[in-house]
Amino acid sequence: MHAAFLIMLFIIGACLGSFLCCQARRLNLRLAHPKVAKSLGSRSICLSCHKKIEWYDNLPIVSWLLLKGKCRYCHHRIGYAEIISELSLGLSFLCLGATFIPTSASVLEWVAFIVLLFFTTIIGFLAIYDGLYGELPTLFLYLAIVVAFIILMINKNLITPSAPFSIADVLNPLFSVAILGGTYLVLYLVSKGKWVGDGDWLLATAIALVLSHPWLALNTLFIANLTACIIMLPIVGKKRSRQIHLGPFLVIGFVIVYSASNFFSSLIGV
Repeated sequence: MHAAFLIMLFIIGACLGSFLCCQARRLNLRLAHPKVAKSLGSRSICLSCHKKIEWYDNLPIVSWLLLKGKCRYCHHRIGYAEIISELSLGLSFLCLGATFIPTSASVLEWVAFIVLLFFTTIIGFLAIYDGLYGELPTLFLYLAIVVAFIILMINKNLITPSAPFSIADVLNPLFSVAILGGTYLVLYLVSKGKWVGDGDWLLATAIALVLSHPWLALNTLFIANLTACIIMLPIVGKKRSRQIHLGPFLVIGFVIVYSASNFFSSLIGV
């Protein structure tokens, strides 16, 4: 039963990854060339030859592999963004659902889990957009922060439903935001936007609110920067002028830390 639930989560995540990557490209096109974007309509098309993409060529992961990352009609290379988005969000949903038991979960636990997946979808879109274009759409950053506050309130009711707010309930999220969001805000202000973008600290703040613990925020900061260095340094070494877009790595760090903390908590019965 749980295996089937995880497979379903992976498929849903992969489908959303495909959809979000398409919407990221459309949003960028709409912002840069509104007239061109309006003429494309609502159906999925190849941005090179403008042929409509049929449903059998739009299956997450499978279609990309069968077509070898190219358009069926003009053979223009699609790139790796699509399959990376599909795999990443699929694996993210799977990891987040690994310690969630659907058969024994209460209504509030189901609500918390669904809102968490919604939050992951939002920051997943931000990661995709940042990876493609080096920008973080402001509207989605604020939406992520709002949803993060909702998760914070739900988790408070899940962990200690009858207890009043304590000083720890306030300090833990604040320290978490100070460590994760504050670090990127300082880097942005000191470097005047040369080291990190103006949206990175807002994304980090949203993630910190969901984590709501200083140690989890610190681990996310470490993992995000470590993966960024491992993956991006060889590329930056070849192109000195290329900037590192931290959005995708912040999301990677969040999924790893949040999933691992839930896993270890379940092991010790917390």
